[in-house]
Amino acid sequence: MRRHPRPRSSAGPGMAAAAAEGVPESHREEPVRDDAAVETAEEAKEPAEADISELCRDMFSKMATYLTGELTATSEDYKLLENMNKLTSLKYLEMKDIAVNISRNLKDLNQKYAGLQPYLDQINVIEEQVAALEQAAYKLDAYSKKLEAKYKKLEKR
Repeated sequence: MRRHPRPRSSAGPGMAAAAAEGVPESHREEPVRDDAAVETAEEAKEPAEADISELCRDMFSKMATYLTGELTATSEDYKLLENMNKLTSLKYLEMKDIAVNISRNLKDLNQKYAGLQPYLDQINVIEEQVAALEQAAYKLDAYSKKLEAKYKKLEKR
């Protein structure tokens, strides 16, 4: 973009000098040179468009490759998570089946135990009776030994 130089005032150089006499030097304006800015702008615009186009194509190609890789990695991560969820679901189903079987077997065992309970109670009663009979047998044995000892003592007399 080419800039046009600013129009100069209609007053001649003498007027500008006269007006500048009353103004301190630090506040005086210097004329602006636009020629250097124009040249710089033209120089900055001169790079070959073919190089920029090629660089843009290369950048977009590499960006597309990068984004494709990122999306592929994300997709693979989701597939892995899906497979892990399926396997976990299958394991939980297996564990549920095992728990159901254990529960069923436990109920069966409890029913069998309840059916055996009267017999177990009878066994406990018999065991108590056997223990009482055993005590009675020990007492009878001790009494018979005393009697035998008395009988032998009487016989010797």
